[in-house]
Amino acid sequence: MSDPTFKQRARYWFDNTMSKGTIALIGWLTVITLALTAIGALFLLVTNQGNGVGGTLWTSFIHILDAGTITGDGEGPAFMVIMFITTIGGLVILSSLVGVLTTGLDAKLEELRKGRSLVVEKDHTVVLGWSDQVFIIISELVEANESEKRAVIAILADRDKVEMEDEIRAKLPDLKTTHVVCRTGDPADPDDIAIVNPGQAKSIILLTSAEDDPDAQLVRSLLAVTHGGQGDLKCHVVGAVAESRNLPAARLAGGRGAHVVDANDLMARLMVQTCRQSGLSVVYTDLLDFGGDEIYMVEEPNLFGRPLSQALHAYRTSSFIGVLTKQGRCIINPPSSASLQPGDKLILIASDDSAIKLDGSRPVIDESAIVARADVGLQPERTLILGWNAKTRMVLEQLDQYVAPGSVTDVVTDHPDAAEAIRKIGPTMRVQGLNFKQDDTTDRLLLESLKPGSYDHIIALCSDDVPPQLADSKTLVTLLHLRDMSQRSNTRFKVVSEMADDRNRTLAQVTQADDFIVSDKLISLLLTQTAENPHLSHVFGNLFSAEGSEIYLKPADHYVRPGVPVNFYTVAESARRRGETAIGYRVVAEAQRAPSYGVHLNPDKSVQMMLQPGDKIIVLAED
Repeated sequence: MSDPTFKQRARYWFDNTMSKGTIALIGWLTVITLALTAIGALFLLVTNQGNGVGGTLWTSFIHILDAGTITGDGEGPAFMVIMFITTIGGLVILSSLVGVLTTGLDAKLEELRKGRSLVVEKDHTVVLGWSDQVFIIISELVEANESEKRAVIAILADRDKVEMEDEIRAKLPDLKTTHVVCRTGDPADPDDIAIVNPGQAKSIILLTSAEDDPDAQLVRSLLAVTHGGQGDLKCHVVGAVAESRNLPAARLAGGRGAHVVDANDLMARLMVQTCRQSGLSVVYTDLLDFGGDEIYMVEEPNLFGRPLSQALHAYRTSSFIGVLTKQGRCIINPPSSASLQPGDKLILIASDDSAIKLDGSRPVIDESAIVARADVGLQPERTLILGWNAKTRMVLEQLDQYVAPGSVTDVVTDHPDAAEAIRKIGPTMRVQGLNFKQDDTTDRLLLESLKPGSYDHIIALCSDDVPPQLADSKTLVTLLHLRDMSQRSNTRFKVVSEMADDRNRTLAQVTQADDFIVSDKLISLLLTQTAENPHLSHVFGNLFSAEGSEIYLKPADHYVRPGVPVNFYTVAESARRRGETAIGYRVVAEAQRAPSYGVHLNPDKSVQMMLQPGDKIIVLAED
């Protein structure tokens, strides 16, 4: 094959230059403009129509840029012909320039629409993935960042950038001081993740995808973030697996810098604790969201070397719940006789970090109002579970850790997998017996035959063998039947229900069930809290565990005399003497009033109140 000719080389060079885009095209138009200016000036000089080299070049140049200039020409036919031809060339150049600029702008806008530009931010929050959880996370981060002048959330998902922005604007119109940046890309691709600048982020939140195997996507994203060439990440990474069996793999993929929780196990623990403690879900929701009271960790040198009983009463508007030791160990409800060591941090509940202030005044404790009444031992309980899903096995296992020997749990569902699962689970139960009935939980005659008023607790679960909206609809029908039966028999049922979609929570409230567990919402709140403060994963891990201290709502008359004005200093002191930590109370008369349902968490300890029979004290206790 012969060597390329000069013409072929020139054509190849020209094609490569043109392929460089808008800038190259503008460069060529500039060259042509200068060339045409020079040619026009040369003809003027040759025909003796010029006015010096500089003046002639300027005359030729302005005829190229402004076609209207030719209307003022009157120097003779030769001058007008040359300038006319020059002006026609200028019109071609300018029209080409307009076309090039328009095409370039369209290309740039299309590139921006694709969301592929680098996010040049620092100390921002990165969200990888897209689901309904993203709106809860954004709204909570907006609340958390309200005190900042400018906070940034960068979202990377395999969706159109403009569509994501439109959905966020529609559902969250007021972002306050928070700016949300959306980018399009694969949340499991290291190159795409680099677009949202994870190396300078303060935290990364991984969302569960809508894939058939969402945990596989989570593990890939964890590997991409922690081992995908992002450098030494200084931020912490949080995420949640949908299946417990995938937790070890996810934690191995995430490494030490990742906090991965088991969503199903966590929700099972919450449902069991809530069904046995009416009002508990309100307490947990208040602790998990950024709208009310939150958990903070503060170092208080003034209390170093002093017993923790002093920390209990040292804050008027904050509630002490535990200690984070300098070794990183989290102790909830520690012995009040233990002393605070240098480097330890107090774990407090407060409305805001600005509200955490030592109270120098001596707490007023009414000794005459304190009573010492022992709790009644656990009695066998009857629990009714209506419905079945992937969490039911864990719910049964958790119940077995809490209930007394001789307890019985009845499971009623038409789920096709339930019978075989019960057959396998039954022999593993240590203290409770299991009964199973395969039937439709929306059938009124069936519910009446079960005599729900004879059960201590009722748990209504969303089935996972139908779409979420249909599952919620069936749960709502079941709850409405239970409410009507409760009103007709004048018997209060203790019902805990699960909603797959948070939008159905408001609809469910008309059924007057004791508590409502919305899986995605509480998991989203937990991930957001952990993203803001990674140490909180240890705090909530202890609170949700059957071992150690947990949150209980106990009769108020076990702590103080009912009908007597007392302050919360007195209540807290009474709880301390029982080895417990009081963090609030619940007024039974307000139990049906949304949104607090009678729960008063972290009250001002100096304010007088009067507790009545049936009211509860919210405490941290071992049992």
